[in-house]
This record gives sequence, structure tokens and C-alpha cells, in this order.
Amino acid sequence: MAAPLSLQLVAECRVTKARLCRLRLPHHTVLTPVFMPVGTQGTLKGITAGQLEALDCQICLGNTYHLGNRPGPELITKAKGLHGFMNWKRALLTDSGGFQMVSLVELSEVTEEGVRFCSPYDGKETLLSPEKSIHIQNALGSDIMMQLDDVVSSTISGSRVEEAMYRSIRWLDRCIAANRNLEKQNLFAIIQGGLNAELRRVCLTEMIKRDVPGFAIGGLSGGEEKDDFWKMVTLSTDFLPREKPRYLMGVGYATDLVVCVALGCDMFDCVFPTRTARFGSALVPWGSLQLKNKQYAKDFQPIDTECNCPTCQRYTRAYLHTLYKSDTAALHHITIHNIAYQLHLMSAIRDSIEEQRFPLFIQSFMRRMYGSAEHYPGWAVEALATVNVRLE
Repeated sequence: MAAPLSLQLVAECRVTKARLCRLRLPHHTVLTPVFMPVGTQGTLKGITAGQLEALDCQICLGNTYHLGNRPGPELITKAKGLHGFMNWKRALLTDSGGFQMVSLVELSEVTEEGVRFCSPYDGKETLLSPEKSIHIQNALGSDIMMQLDDVVSSTISGSRVEEAMYRSIRWLDRCIAANRNLEKQNLFAIIQGGLNAELRRVCLTEMIKRDVPGFAIGGLSGGEEKDDFWKMVTLSTDFLPREKPRYLMGVGYATDLVVCVALGCDMFDCVFPTRTARFGSALVPWGSLQLKNKQYAKDFQPIDTECNCPTCQRYTRAYLHTLYKSDTAALHHITIHNIAYQLHLMSAIRDSIEEQRFPLFIQSFMRRMYGSAEHYPGWAVEALATVNVRLE
């Protein structure tokens, strides 16, 4: 399948499965590994497109289900797609709407035809089929579209997981057939199979046959044990083609990002940095600061003295603590910092891969995040050992 995407391998870690790639997309060339902030309805909550670009964000997400409901594909088409509507000139990825099967499970019913939703906006019943998902995404004009997949919680086991995996393969075929914009949009498949290694292998084998422009590892980061999570990630990256991008969906914690880059993943997304900002939590290399807590009321340091983001250059912890109690501007400032933190982390990872010092980067990251080896998460130690990184 011809696609308006090219992936160039710039450097590969000689120890782990990490790789630095140049991903050329219609609106922007993205360096991976990359973290993609989530903008559900054409914006990230609490931050403008201009501010996001100033932080050098290369690619962000839009939500097909929510944008398809409101304002709707017709209006966005008139605005020359989601890029024009939100005035964003860089790359965009749109999800398929499938995740809402889990997040809005009380409002949805899955059949072979598609997913029937009871709209959270007006209560009307709507059908999101694979074809409709693609047609909405065609109207949005994103650089990367995701197939509609049958999503089940990662904590579910049994026949429903197998049913969802096979249905996702059938729905991928319907998505491929429905795509009206092969010249400008890239359709990614989503690997399902829950925590069942054999089902994952079946899904990988079948979806790779479809030769789509890229692949996502789906159905994880939903509350499963980390020991199960990383094993499904590395199984997937072992199977996935080397010349195609690999997108691990829903992952955004710093340790998870570092470990999953080592396991061979290229792209990540998560609402975590923006959502946690709205609770007054600022991300730092040693964890997070709960700025709403009293201990910061008279603390005149920036969030992180080593951070160059606009928030850290201008405001103190004391100011943000006071503002949090009275003004939503605090959430805006913390959101900017948290996105800057994630983007800087990924930039540092890319530099370390290019300079063949990624294993040393991992050692330094873990020491700073956890203090000493006895506090390292066991799953991360085990996962990294499988790619030849023995944590000191």
C-alpha cells in the first residue's frame, strides 16, 4: 500500500532495541522516539497551539469520536481540516474513536457493524462503524489515522479478548477499503490480543500482511500489571517490521517511556502530563511536585531549576501554589511545564541514542528518578535486563 510516509533509521542503539528515526509526514518531519500530547477537541486543555509550537512539539493528537460529535466533520471540512480549524501547521494524529468503547462503556454497545453510542452530549444514539471512523478522519485531514478497533479493557481475559482481536482484523480491512485519501493520510493498524501472547502473535501476523504504513500496540496501559504490560510490548516490537513506525498507545509516565523506548517503540501518547497538571502536579526528573501542598507556600524556587520552559523561567513554586487556589491560570502554567518536561525527556533520549550512550542515559535517569537501586520498580529492572541493560 503506497503511503505519504517515510521512515528513515538514523541510529540504532547497539545494546537495546531503541532507535532514532526520521518520520516524514505530509505536514511535518517528526524525529522519534516522540511523545504526542493529547488534544481531545482540537486543543490541549489549558494551552494554545502557538504555545505548543513554541515548545517545539512536533505532533499532537485529536479525538475522532468527540470531534465527530462536536463540531462535526462538515464544519471542520469547511475550515480546511483539523489543521486549519485549530491553526496547527505541524503533524496530527487522530485516534479512531475506539478507546471510547472502554472510557464510555456504559454508553456503548459493540456489534460486528460497529459501536453504538448514546451521545454524552444530547443522548442521541449514533453508530461509529469502521467506515464512518475513517470518513470522519478523512474530513479531519490528519497525517496519521488510526483504524477502528474493538477495544476491551486490558484486565479482561477469556473469549471476549479473542473475539475483539479477530474483529479488529476484520475492521482493519473495512478501514483500508473506506479510506478516500490515500495520497495524504496514513492509516495505522492497532495490534490487539490483550495479555495473551498467542493472540498477540496471531494479530501481528495477520495485520502485518495488510502492509499498512504503520502499526500501533493497543489494548495496554489500562490497569494491567506492569509485569504483563512490558512482555506484550517487547513481544510486539520483536514481530513488527523494522522499516515501519511503532506506536505504543496510552503510555506517558516517564519510566514507562524510557523502558519502552529500550524495548523498541517509536511513538507514545497519553493525557497524563496535562491531566496531572490540572490537579496541581508538576513533573520533575525526580518524580512530581504537588504544588497545592502547603510546603510550597513560601518556596521561591522555580518548579525545576534546570528547566528552560516559560513557566520555570518566570514563576516560583510559591506563586503557583497561591494561584492554584484562586485562578485557573495556575493550571495553564503547570500544563506548559509538564508538556515541556515530556518533550525535553524525549529529546534527551533521542540525543543519547544518536550518540550511542542510551544505556548510560537509562542508568542516570533511574538514579535521579528513584534515588537508589532498592527503589527501582522490579518490572523495569526485569524488562531492561532483557535488552542487556543491567541497572546498578
